[in-house]
Formats: sequence, structure tokens, C-alpha cells
Amino acid sequence: MTEQRKQSGIRAGVQKFGSFLSGMIMPNIAAFIAWGIITALFIDTGWTPNEELATLVDPMIKYLLPLLIAFTGGRIIHGLRGGVVGATATMGVIVGAEIPMFMGAMLMGPIGGYVIKQIDRAFEGKVKSGFEMLVNNFSAGIAGAILAIVGLKLIGPIVSGITLALGAGVKVMINAGLLPLVNIFIEPAKVLFLNNAINHGILSPIAVTQTEELGKSILFLLETNPGPGLGVLLAFSIFGKGISKQSAPGAAIIHFFGGIHEIYFPYILSKPSLILALIAGGVSGTATFAAFGVGLTSTPSPGSIIALLALTPRGDYVGVIVGVLVAAAVTFLVASVILKAGKQEEQDITAATSQMEEMKGKKSRVADQLTSNESQQTADEEVQEVPQVNYGEINKVIFACDAGMGSSAMGSSLLKNKFKKASIDIDVTNMAINDLPSDVDIVITHKDLTDRAKQKVPSAHHISVDNFLNSPKYDELVDELQASE
Repeated sequence: MTEQRKQSGIRAGVQKFGSFLSGMIMPNIAAFIAWGIITALFIDTGWTPNEELATLVDPMIKYLLPLLIAFTGGRIIHGLRGGVVGATATMGVIVGAEIPMFMGAMLMGPIGGYVIKQIDRAFEGKVKSGFEMLVNNFSAGIAGAILAIVGLKLIGPIVSGITLALGAGVKVMINAGLLPLVNIFIEPAKVLFLNNAINHGILSPIAVTQTEELGKSILFLLETNPGPGLGVLLAFSIFGKGISKQSAPGAAIIHFFGGIHEIYFPYILSKPSLILALIAGGVSGTATFAAFGVGLTSTPSPGSIIALLALTPRGDYVGVIVGVLVAAAVTFLVASVILKAGKQEEQDITAATSQMEEMKGKKSRVADQLTSNESQQTADEEVQEVPQVNYGEINKVIFACDAGMGSSAMGSSLLKNKFKKASIDIDVTNMAINDLPSDVDIVITHKDLTDRAKQKVPSAHHISVDNFLNSPKYDELVDELQASE
């Protein structure tokens, strides 16, 4: 039991770390895509080479993108002041390096936010009236200046060395034909929600450096390839049973064209041996990408086939498409054998969906077992309660999760459709818990994330659900809003 608890704690810690990294990267994905489009179009090997417009590429990758990441990381720690100090500190590692400092930004941004947070705490209640602005500006300025110097002299060289070493390791793997083996770790990690730590913490920084040198990188395709997920869902569409077979075709469309990979995770959890199919497909897809020598110009987010093709450089379309199709075909074949050889109960997918949401909510199964029945019953009763709301006062409903994508996006889409059918004109959207605005009226979260959401916006109505895909709370909310109207 102790060992299980330890393993669960480690997984939760890695998930939390991945969520933090994702929180720095995801809000700035649009800037990455903008840089990727400019790179694909205007560099010497681009679609429409243009020497003047190509001058945008280098400053964006060396300054704009790292500074955006650093500002976001510092802002997560300590608001706007944290963002400003974090971005200032990151200039030190940028100036002191010859490669894009994405790792440095993900390090210095939060450090800058943390330092100014501690300084503000130290001065809290000790500044005489009328001197607040002076102290605030100079404390942040001095902290930023000192951290920038530390970044230039110390952090920058260390991070540069680590990045170059990792990049050299990737090149060795590519030259030795071993890169496809990385998918042995990536595919299971995705289902366990560890993909953010791998993708944003390791792959993307190295990929961006490769893109600056080569105009593209295969690393952008390793985790985002929609082929394996498509193969699994197609196998369920043909060889699945009950609910899983009925829901798989729609899930395949959402996954492949919408790029929401989380939608196929419950299908894997309902039959864990299907991990083998994902690994086989991922390895085959990456091997195909490597054989064709293809890559992308930036991180595709979400991992949709549309996003992949939009960021594919000229001449690489055939290789990218074939790689995705090969991954889907291999996954489909292996998954079909597994599904046909084993037994599958109709309710497996429902139970797996609940399990997925527990994992997403960072809730330990061991902790569940240790919770008393009485406490659990009380918690369940709290979850079942839908707050009384006044239709005339409700203007904004937000689904919230860690990254503000995936499961919350699917939940918001479902509720939008229910509101539309019920002729309810209320804005429904999704976002990360850390980004919840103070003017939100109703917040819908997984039950294990509700406490965090309440701390962020205590004035809002909070609704807890067991899973975002199929909750009776949506119909209850619709009925309540119609009754209030």
C-alpha cells in the first residue's frame, strides 16, 4: 500500500509539473504558430522565399517567444509583477546564448515571479504611505536587474550546455535510426497525462533549436501525431461493443480533425493492453517520418491533422500524410486483434471515462480506498447539488481544467449544444483554472478540481461533475435555467 501511494504521488507530481509547463506554453501557442507560418513561407526553402520578411524569423525565436514564455511563467507565480520581473530576468539568458532560450525562459520566468513575490511579502505593511509606488517599482527593477545578470553569467551557460547536449543526443538517435523507440515512452505517457512534461519540457525546446538550423524538426511530430489515436478509435468502431462502438466514430472525428487526443484515453483505459497498439502505431509513424526526412515548423496545437498540415513545410506533405496513415493503420491492425481476442463489457468505457477524469483531477485511487464511506457519501451529496441560479443574472459559464483544453473543451461543446436546443442564450467556454476571470457566473469542473476553482473565484456558482463527457448535471443546469427564466 505504501509503495502504491508513493507511485501515485510521483505520478501526481509529474502531472503537476507537466501542467505547470503547459501553463507557460499553451497561452502562447498562437505566437509559435505565427512564427511557424512565417518560417514555412519566407525562409530560403519556404513556399514563397522573401529575404525581407524572413528577417522576422530570428528575432521572434530568440526574443519574442522566450520572453512570452517567461512573462507567462512569472505571471502564474505572482501576477503582472511576477511576469515583468520574469521576462526581465530572462533577457540575461537570451543575451548570453547563441541558441533559442526556451528552457532558460521556463526556468527564469518562474524564478523571477517567485523572487518578487517573496520581496513583496517582506515589504508588506512596512512601507510608509505615499512611498508604495516608489518601493514597488524599484524593488521589481533591482530584482530584475540582478536576476538578468545571474542569468547572463550563470544560468545561461548551464542551460545552453544542457540544450546542446540533448540536441546532440537526438541527432545521434536519428542517425542511428533509434528515434522511433521514443514512442515506447510517449504513447503510455499520453494516456497517463504525462505528455505535457515530455512535450513542452523536453521535445519542444530541442525542436525549436533544430528548426532554426534546418527550417523544420521531426520532434514536433512525435507526440502530436493523431494517427495512433485514430487507429484505436476506428478499431472500436468496427470491433467494439455497446457504448464504445456507438461512440467511437464521433470520437474519431473529434480526435482527428479537432485535435483533442484526450477523447480516446477512456477507450485505452477500458482495455489497457491496447497500449501495445498505440506503441506499435507510434513507432511505425515516427519511423515513416524519419524515412521521408520530414518535420514541422512549429508545435501543432491542438494535435489535429489540420494543424499538422498547416505547419508542414513545402515538400514534406507526402511524408507527413503517409506517416500519419501508417501510424493509424498499424494501430488499427494491432488494436483489432486485441479487441477480437478479448472480452469487453458494455460498461467498460463508462467506468474508464470516470477513471480518466480521476487521473486528470490528480486524485489518488489509494486515497479513495482510505476514505471512509461516510465521508465519501457526504462528498457525493455535495457533488450532486446544483446551485440555485437566476437565469436573468447568468451571463457566462466556464468549464475549467488544468490546461483549459481537452476534457473541458469537450464538456463546453456538449453544454453549448444543450443550451442551443433549449434556446438558452448564455456564453459557454472553457479555460484553465488559473485563468478564470472574476466575473464568471458558473464554473463547471471535475469534482477533484472544484476546491481549486472555488479558491480562484469564490463568488461564482460551482458545479462538480464526475466526468465531462456524460454528466446529468448538464441537463439539471438546463432545467434550472429554463425554470428560472
